[in-house]
Amino acid sequence: MPEGDSVFLVAAQLHRALADQLLTTADLRVPAHATADLTGRRVLEVRPRGKHLLTRLEGGLTLHTHLRMDGRWVVHQAGERWTGGAGHQVRVVLGTAAHTAVGYRLPVVELLRTAEEARAVGHLGPDLLAPQWGDGHAAEAVRRLLALPGRPVGEALLDQRNLAGIGNVYANELCFLAGATPWTPIGELPDLAKLVAAAHHLLYLNRLRPGHVTTGEPRPDRAHWVYGRAGRPCRRCGTQLRTASQGRPPQQRVAYWCPRCQRGPEPAR
Repeated sequence: MPEGDSVFLVAAQLHRALADQLLTTADLRVPAHATADLTGRRVLEVRPRGKHLLTRLEGGLTLHTHLRMDGRWVVHQAGERWTGGAGHQVRVVLGTAAHTAVGYRLPVVELLRTAEEARAVGHLGPDLLAPQWGDGHAAEAVRRLLALPGRPVGEALLDQRNLAGIGNVYANELCFLAGATPWTPIGELPDLAKLVAAAHHLLYLNRLRPGHVTTGEPRPDRAHWVYGRAGRPCRRCGTQLRTASQGRPPQQRVAYWCPRCQRGPEPAR
């Protein structure tokens, strides 16, 4: 599932292509909204909320979409051949005089009143990439994370109800930076506020570029401390990195950690 910074980048691309433009084409290829007619409406803005995308239209309507594992938005010039996937994978087409935005394999396509957006995203915790992010948001994220102090930190960070935007890449990298294994109870971390601040900092730095650089080195083979590096030496101490599954389906994820740099519980080998 894409990280919050990836969704932020998609929202920025869609906003540049569609905002303040009239829809000349609007095709929602899902049964619930197949007959909806949005042509002639102006796109007001496209905004991310955690890993959700909200395309707000004049007349008080919002198109809510989510990429999950396989979804993708591609922006084309008007009249350009679509290249993002097969025709039967198209779920949404939003076209203006200059651009056509095509949503492929979108598992969530929902048209709702803008005043009722909370029905789709109201359960989310503080958004790490919210424009108004500040101390109050950070404190609320800490409060939510500590509501279940015995929960493993890896699982707690991935729960979008605690704070919105962290995916498996950042969950693993943040555990490394905190010096704790992903199975460490969240309540045992000595400075949870520092961890939340690091999460905001990393997503903010990566919000307008592809990839999720956590080491400060953007080269693909140097971008991460532990994620995707099982069996390879730790960049900090040289110890062989380990990997194991964490959580239960469908929330099960792959965890990576350094047994020397990160302290705390580990699964049986």
